[in-house]
Amino acid sequence: MSRISPQYKLTVLLLLLVALICVSSLLGRYAVRASDVLAACLGWMGLAPTVHGGAQVVMELRLPRIVGAVLVGAALSVSGAAYQVMFRNPMVSPTILGVSAVFTESPELSFFPAFGAAIAILLSLPVLVVHLTTFGGGLLAVAITYVVGVKFCRGGNTTLAIILSGIIVSTLFTSLLSMIKYVADPYDKLPVIVYWLMGSLASITRDNLILPLLLMAAAFLLLYFLRWKINLLSFGDEEAKSLGIPVERLRLTVIICATLMTAAAVAISGIIRLVGLVVLHLVRFIVGPDFRFLLPGSALMGGLFLLASDNLARTLWTMEIPLGILTSLFGVPFFLYLLIKYHHSWD
Repeated sequence: MSRISPQYKLTVLLLLLVALICVSSLLGRYAVRASDVLAACLGWMGLAPTVHGGAQVVMELRLPRIVGAVLVGAALSVSGAAYQVMFRNPMVSPTILGVSAVFTESPELSFFPAFGAAIAILLSLPVLVVHLTTFGGGLLAVAITYVVGVKFCRGGNTTLAIILSGIIVSTLFTSLLSMIKYVADPYDKLPVIVYWLMGSLASITRDNLILPLLLMAAAFLLLYFLRWKINLLSFGDEEAKSLGIPVERLRLTVIICATLMTAAAVAISGIIRLVGLVVLHLVRFIVGPDFRFLLPGSALMGGLFLLASDNLARTLWTMEIPLGILTSLFGVPFFLYLLIKYHHSWD
């Protein structure tokens, strides 16, 4: 595959994503026709005044879920790519600074967003408040981690200090989340909290996609405009500084952008495991480590992976399987395969 240009590979990934979106709109227990999908798309864009029957099912239920799956998968993959380049570590995931919640692929976890969501669920607050507390919790977790790692640990290895402070913050809020689950009503609140922690796209609507879409798009565009500078971070801080790159300011910008994307994704989907880690390694073997191509490739492959997983989650069984469980089941053996087959070619 090395003889094929990265641009061509990205084009193929884009076409595969478009094809999967078309197929996903037809999948489900309620049978719909291609004409219903077309009518739903026109209604989504406001070009059709009213839709009925199968078109309404597609427009109100399937299209928001499809768009949400693509957005969440792309956001987790892109933020993971940014963190990996910044920390120069292929095992880094979006959980490294505590922005996500209950991931199991990395010890650098933070339960702050999950803790915020659990508090909102425990207090029977509206769904919008649950999303806001989750999003705000992710931002606050990264802020605490960054302040502890950078401001209070001067004179040493900044990257190591940030990772260790993430572990400290995570340990604290892991205990607090466990306390919330312990005191929650086992017949009412606890099942809702546990289901949210397992991840799902079932509750996504058109209205709660608008703000995450804007945040993800803004963060992605900023990372894209800085892609060549981010590439230089992979050479190390000293080399990047010698080339005139403001390393600390660039690192903070990357952290903010990746945090916004991951927090917005977790706010609408709950906890989706392994997307920000496994997908990136596959993309690296397809388009290479160059961040100019790794960034869009991660977005496309992340959307593909999560949309395919969500299709299986809602069609495999009579009851919907939590999406986070499926991504873990698929991700772990796939990651082991990549580790065994390609570990000699890692940069």
